[in-house]
Amino acid sequence: MTNQGKMYCVHSCANRGPAPIPQEGKWDKVKEIKEINGLTHGVGACAPQQGACKLTLNIKAGIIQEALVETIGCSGMTQSAAMAGEILPGKTILEALNTDLVCDAINVAMRELFLQIVYGRSQTAFSEGGLPVGAGVEELGKNQRSHIGTVYSSLEGGPRYLEIAEGYVLKLGLDNQNEIIGYKFVNLGRMMNLIREGVSPDEAYNSTVGTYGRFSEAVRTIDPRNE
Repeated sequence: MTNQGKMYCVHSCANRGPAPIPQEGKWDKVKEIKEINGLTHGVGACAPQQGACKLTLNIKAGIIQEALVETIGCSGMTQSAAMAGEILPGKTILEALNTDLVCDAINVAMRELFLQIVYGRSQTAFSEGGLPVGAGVEELGKNQRSHIGTVYSSLEGGPRYLEIAEGYVLKLGLDNQNEIIGYKFVNLGRMMNLIREGVSPDEAYNSTVGTYGRFSEAVRTIDPRNE
C-alpha cells in the first residue's frame, strides 16, 4: 500500500456527476455558475438582530439581471440597500456572494438566497422559461410599495395596529369591551401615485382612505399612536 509503483487505479462507478436540480421547468446537472437560472428570495438578519432584509434576485445564465432589496428595522439599512441595489445587477451570483453588500443583514440574505438557488429551490424551479426581467418588482404589487405590517403592544395599553397590508392605520375601532373590531387606514402607495399624477394632496388623501372589518360598528375610535 505504501509503494506507489505497485498501486492499482480502481474504477469508481459512482462518479455520475451532480444530481439534477429543477430550474425554470427543466432538470439540469449544474456544474458551472453560468448554468444557474431562476427568480427567488432570501431573508437575513444582522448580527445584533435589530434589522432584517428580504432580497429578491432574478438570475439568467448565472448573472443577476434584477434585484429587489427590502429592509426593515434599522435606518442605516436603507442606505445599505441603496448601495446593494447599485452593486448587484450584472454580477454572477458567486461574485455577489463574495461581495461586501455593506449591511450584515443583506449579506446574510444573499447567502440564504445563494443556497436556495444552487440547490434548485427557487420560486421558478418548475415554471417553464422562468420569469422575465421585470418580474422582480411585481413582488411590491401595483403600488410598488413593500408589504409592511407593524403592530405595537404593551401590557398597559394593549395592541396597537400601526400599519397593515391595506395601509397606514389612522383609527382603531373598538367595541363596548374595548376590543379591536376594525380600523380606518390610508393607502400610502395609492395616495402617492395620485399625487404624482397631479391630484391635490387633500383629494388624494381623501380618496384613498378606507376601513376594514366592522369599523362602522365601533362604539369608539382611537388614534393608535396617541390615545
